[in-house]
Amino acid sequence: MSWRARLAELGIDLPPVAAPAGSYVPAVRAGALVFTAGQIPLVDGAVAATGKVGAEVSPEEAQRLARVCALNALAAVDALVGIDSVVRVVKVVGFVASAGGFTGQPAVLNGASDLLAEVFGEVGRHARSAVGVAELPLGVPVEVELVVEVG
Repeated sequence: MSWRARLAELGIDLPPVAAPAGSYVPAVRAGALVFTAGQIPLVDGAVAATGKVGAEVSPEEAQRLARVCALNALAAVDALVGIDSVVRVVKVVGFVASAGGFTGQPAVLNGASDLLAEVFGEVGRHARSAVGVAELPLGVPVEVELVVEVG
């Protein structure tokens, strides 16, 4: 089964690739690896939420937003090389705008990781970093980037 067929089976549509907000591109291929730019929770071109996790944004909502970020990252991969060329997900890096004392960054990033496992199965299992930060672009609560191997 192709990954595009798997997305359809799950009822998941990849969103359009978000236009870069600066001097960068959404994804770059280097050999067999594709690196995405950090993807924020944009839905239909608009920021889905702002605020810090553990204050204005609940951890559960942030987890949902991390899933949106991962979908946006997959859209960038698809636009560059086609989703069906993915051989495995190598690494996920996630940044969580965290209120003071919030230490649940790994649980927030499970939103992205769980989506990747749902779509890609065993080859969606990956290394990951979940980092708490003071601020993110446009005030969003979460940002996700991917490294995928392609064939």
